[in-house]
Amino acid sequence: MLYDIGAKIVGPFLALNGSKAKVFGEENLPKDEGYVLACTHNGYVDILNLGLSIYPRQIHFMAKKELFDIKGLSWLITKLNAFPVDRENPGPSVIKIPLQLLKNGEIVGIFPTGTRTTQNSNLKQGAITIAQLAKAKVVPAAYIGPKNLKEVFQRKKAYLIYGKPFTVPSGKEAREEYTVFLEKELQRLTEELKQKMEKK
Repeated sequence: MLYDIGAKIVGPFLALNGSKAKVFGEENLPKDEGYVLACTHNGYVDILNLGLSIYPRQIHFMAKKELFDIKGLSWLITKLNAFPVDRENPGPSVIKIPLQLLKNGEIVGIFPTGTRTTQNSNLKQGAITIAQLAKAKVVPAAYIGPKNLKEVFQRKKAYLIYGKPFTVPSGKEAREEYTVFLEKELQRLTEELKQKMEKK
């Protein structure tokens, strides 16, 4: 319910400020199945634009557990389909919750780019591991645009691109290989998006 209300408010708000994302590659999004959406991340406006670009389907975002320690915010992001993950000490829930969501045909959103290199690697491998265990597709995506409300009010334009979905074969070697592949895909999509922006 709150997710739907939010989409109906946030969409016009971003459009009014010229910050609703122009989306490329929508044809790459699976229509009737669950999948892992792995997108670059630079703030919280990318979360809003991702959600709007796929709506009325909803995304269940993996979020760092520290956000759920903040009173009020915890309630809000839970209502908006986020679920907590302890990135420092990942437990069974890191796998269990997203696996169940994917099994139910839901979309799991993971931002496999953090501030630290080790975290980047762990999050990329986490996205690949979850997709592999769930036998679900991974859709890589890249976002360039406003990071926060200040940049939205500055009318900074937003762009989003979806790459072709891929599946991860079984086995540890495949997991390692596709973790590297995902990293390269995110870099490639970011460059492709920059080229599209330059043509505007």
